[in-house]
Amino acid sequence: MTYRSHTLTVLATTALLAVASTSSRTVPDARATPVVISSPIVSQAAAGALQPGDLAGTGVTEPPAPDIQVRRPGLARGDLFIAPQALTDDPRGPQIIDDHGRPIWFRELPTTAFATNFRVQEYRGEKVLTWWEGEATNTGKGNGIGYIANENYEIIATVQTPDTGEVLDLHEFLLTPQGTALVISYQEKPLDLSSVGGDKDGTVLDSVVQEIDIATGKKLLDWSASEHVPLTDSDSRARVGAPMAFDFLHVNSVGIDTDGNLLISGYAASTVYKVDRHTGEIIWRLGGRNSDFRLGVGARFNWQHDVRAVGANTYRIFDNATFNGLKGYESRVAWIKIDPKRGTASLVRQLTHPDLMSTLREGGAESLPNGNTLVNWAAATPGRISEFSPDGKLLFDATFPFDETSSSYRAYRLDWDGKPLTKPKLLTEDAADGKVRANWNGATDVSRWRLLAGGASGSLKPVATAAWDGFDTPITVPARARDADRLQVQALDARGKVIGTSAVTPAGADQDG
Repeated sequence: MTYRSHTLTVLATTALLAVASTSSRTVPDARATPVVISSPIVSQAAAGALQPGDLAGTGVTEPPAPDIQVRRPGLARGDLFIAPQALTDDPRGPQIIDDHGRPIWFRELPTTAFATNFRVQEYRGEKVLTWWEGEATNTGKGNGIGYIANENYEIIATVQTPDTGEVLDLHEFLLTPQGTALVISYQEKPLDLSSVGGDKDGTVLDSVVQEIDIATGKKLLDWSASEHVPLTDSDSRARVGAPMAFDFLHVNSVGIDTDGNLLISGYAASTVYKVDRHTGEIIWRLGGRNSDFRLGVGARFNWQHDVRAVGANTYRIFDNATFNGLKGYESRVAWIKIDPKRGTASLVRQLTHPDLMSTLREGGAESLPNGNTLVNWAAATPGRISEFSPDGKLLFDATFPFDETSSSYRAYRLDWDGKPLTKPKLLTEDAADGKVRANWNGATDVSRWRLLAGGASGSLKPVATAAWDGFDTPITVPARARDADRLQVQALDARGKVIGTSAVTPAGADQDG
């Protein structure tokens, strides 16, 4: 396959999220005080920010399971972190699943809300769960909040843009060792667009990269793309009288280079910008119309996502290589090495899917500790997650649930030790049919469940066990215990130790942990 640069005279901004909601809301300030979760959660669509509620206790119904098509030996350690989205009414939201597609933790979102960038990061020396949550338009512009939760699924910090009228976009939520968050804010600003075919008194959708101190909410960096990148860098063109702001760059990832400076991915310019973290000046441009490097064979990329530094002068790029339905260009993960002295860029290696996946929007990759690479093909039809060995062998392949609109903006394989403060739940609505369910959303150490039963009084005795099969595990009640008056479940770890016990429940009556 040949990779080449496309010069397009008229391009509509592609949608990064295919969503029904096009509303623009003002999000209440959630920065001032970390929220400790203790009572039922309310809809973010109605309340703006997460109110006090039990994140771990929201999982009763399991989300639709992905279709695991390939699962071979050699996978990296860890579970999968995804945030599926689609134009369906199926339960959706950030979730942790294992290699069999079984859910470990799930936060169901209202139909007007979406989540992106769900993963494990570090904050103040501890592993935390982080994600963006909010609403989005069908032009890929988000309005939401960044959340940080501890191992007990308590919200310990939130991140928003500090200035009135600004919103936190969905494309990036990266924590740094300095206790800050790198985020993106899309902002409409008046600008002369005549150089790119638009109105002289036009409006640009500016991609503003911000670094925010998590503890104080103070803005430490406010980098405006429109102040540093000429409109003519864009592969898109404006239109006279256009009803929407001209999204000339559409920044979709912000990373940190090995020297601490920033790597900014300009999707609509097919360009990676290295930016001085202190002055905001552009150090170099890789790719696009004004590259500072001569691109060798296979090094050219188009409409890329998720640019990350992976070594000295080497960058991993998810190269979408397709835009608005252009056919014949499969997407790939490309490792590109630059030589600043010679001004050259060369392809080190690349990964494509055996089915030659082509994804119009979204996508990303992760380098795993054992040398494998996890790839999220995102908005391919359907969206797909794959894991490859260092020599390019396909070890894992799973398609997203829902329908052909399904995708996950990014996906990760990570280690996580979740310890919900809630007790396990025993769900007994099907006890008359010989089934109960042990439910403990977010508990990562459960190996088996033990069911206990007894009469109206006296002690309960073990009557059955079942291997963990997702956070909502069915257990068959043996015939001898189907007339029991009271039931209880115990969670057992791999050594058989009891690590959680539900309340004693009258048969046929559910209880909340």
